[in-house]
Amino acid sequence: MRPAAATHLPDPAHERTGVLVGVAAYGLWGLFPLYFHLLDSASAVEVLCHRILWSLVVLAIFLAVRGERGWLRQLTTDRGRLARLAAAAVLIAINWVVYVWAVGQDRVVEGALGYFICPLVTVLLGVGVLRERLRALQWTAVVFGAVAVAVLTVAYGHPPWIALTLAISFAAYGYIKKHIDMAPAHSLAGETAVLAPVALAALVWLEVDGTAQFGAGGLRMSLLLAGTGIITVVPLALFAAAASRIPLSMLGLLQYL
Repeated sequence: MRPAAATHLPDPAHERTGVLVGVAAYGLWGLFPLYFHLLDSASAVEVLCHRILWSLVVLAIFLAVRGERGWLRQLTTDRGRLARLAAAAVLIAINWVVYVWAVGQDRVVEGALGYFICPLVTVLLGVGVLRERLRALQWTAVVFGAVAVAVLTVAYGHPPWIALTLAISFAAYGYIKKHIDMAPAHSLAGETAVLAPVALAALVWLEVDGTAQFGAGGLRMSLLLAGTGIITVVPLALFAAAASRIPLSMLGLLQYL
């Protein structure tokens, strides 16, 4: 008879896959400033709304092609899961709009600082709340990261409110994603579905107000805004897959890449 504890041992292949998809997610996010800089004529709110709506379109098509419609039933039958998805959706929306605004205002350095702070917050959640344990080398990495963040913050010259907002919102998002028992594509579809009505109403208001760039900014701008759907979904799906496979503290440290 196999010992019961054997069923709780981590699967190295499972964790290895989690690390790889986590690296892929963070690698793609590292390239985002290049894309969002092309959208600087659009407001951060408009970019956020297009990210939400086009992400929902991409996910709906993907799930329909795969014949997966159960995610809607999962949302309507489990209020606790729906509440967690709504909380995750609000946190990622805050993160998105602050980040896009920072890039548009040429404050990329402070935005980047937020993602240097975020792993430290994530590790604190993993160790302090989820009771995860770090090895000596991992603690060494945390210490180096903390020193680097302290140096960058002092050099910046004033409290990095943008960075702190980005760090706390994304770390909290990752924490909640650890507690959503859904396939990555399903949970992302749920998040965007929760935000979609508000995003659609905001876009209608921008169009009526005459400040929207979609359509008015030319074909290139419209295609770039529509493209935010696919560039949003892919790394978020990879992140969700990583969050379900590896400890939160390890997921946080990967962000330094």
